Amino acid sequence: MQISLTELDDETVRSMSVGAVFPDYVGKINSIDFHRTEDLLVTASEDDSVRLYNTANATLLKTTYHKKHGADRICFTHHPSSIICSSRYNLDSSESLRYLSMYDNRCLRYFKGHKERVVSLCMSPINDSFMSGSLDHSVRLWDLRVNACQGIMRLRGRPTVAYDQQGLVFAVAMEGGAIKLFDSRSYDKGPFDTFLVGGDTAEVCDIKFSNDGKSMLLTTTNNHIYVLDAYGGEKRCGFSLEPSPNSTVEATFTPDGQYVVSGSGDGTLHAWSISRRNEVASWNTSVGVAACLKWAPRRAMFVTASTVLAFWIPDYSKSTVESVAVENNNVGV
Repeated sequence: MQISLTELDDETVRSMSVGAVFPDYVGKINSIDFHRTEDLLVTASEDDSVRLYNTANATLLKTTYHKKHGADRICFTHHPSSIICSSRYNLDSSESLRYLSMYDNRCLRYFKGHKERVVSLCMSPINDSFMSGSLDHSVRLWDLRVNACQGIMRLRGRPTVAYDQQGLVFAVAMEGGAIKLFDSRSYDKGPFDTFLVGGDTAEVCDIKFSNDGKSMLLTTTNNHIYVLDAYGGEKRCGFSLEPSPNSTVEATFTPDGQYVVSGSGDGTLHAWSISRRNEVASWNTSVGVAACLKWAPRRAMFVTASTVLAFWIPDYSKSTVESVAVENNNVGV
């Protein structure tokens, strides 16, 4: 049953349940990405596999293996069978990023420059530009059509990057919890604004913009989650989760921007209302700590990934039973 995203409410969020599980990974899933317009999901895993799924019916379409370079960060390009993948091995060769065709399992281009592991990767929603942030303390800007790096920023700490949904602005997180905003058309002029998450100097390991561009979602390495006003930087709400040693968790907006869903270090999942700043649902899962979690762009569906991949969809037969007193469980930080 397909649920329109305009129908998302507390009951629908509470009813989310595992609809399909893929347990056949060997090791941890490193990253996942949904295509913006097609019903497709791609995963990159420690077993060196890149896997493509149809999200309309939760089926595996294709698996490719990348033994030479491995598969770490991953994101779709605009073409549904083309992806960008960062390497886990042979980083000294500078072949840290690859433009791959899933259609014929071919590398279309190498992007050389990073000397250490890439920890953040995102594609512009409007053109062939993409960005990468690496443990070599640099953010690089690229164009799919050109091998050479188009721009570079040197900074301290672990860099995290994200475009807004219109592709007009991008954010870079750096040491000390600073978030710098750039005009993507004139980034060489420097940031036009800088936000600080007051009192929390933990490194930001993930940034997401809401679809309407009004909010930013930050996840830190110590498993704090913040929702900021994307225009002024004010903190709209914050939530604290159980720590996850040697791993980070991922949080996601729902497409309507009304809820945040996240994993936690104890293996549970949580959902909060942003406007009311309270928890509306929690789940005890048997699928491990969700190091990766993303909500599908156009469906009432999210996906979690640990050492298994799980598709979550509404199950209204459960929602009336589980509408217990989670509404008043506020865990703001």
